Amino acid sequence: MVKVIAGDDKGKVGKVLSVFPKKAQVIVEGCKVAKKAIKPTDENKKGGFINKEKPIHISNIKKEGE
Repeated sequence: MVKVIAGDDKGKVGKVLSVFPKKAQVIVEGCKVAKKAIKPTDENKKGGFINKEKPIHISNIKKEGE
């Protein structure tokens, strides 16, 4: 578990979902969520919006004690 220490999601706690070492970024569950537009396809006839987590720089998080 990590805690966001800077930015709009400051104070939120979540689990690290993925790590990008070359960019020094991580994706934290439930933090920095953005709406992404989805075009209609054969599988998804209506299209619409989905909520997706965006990467956060590692300097903006700290490990939370377990």
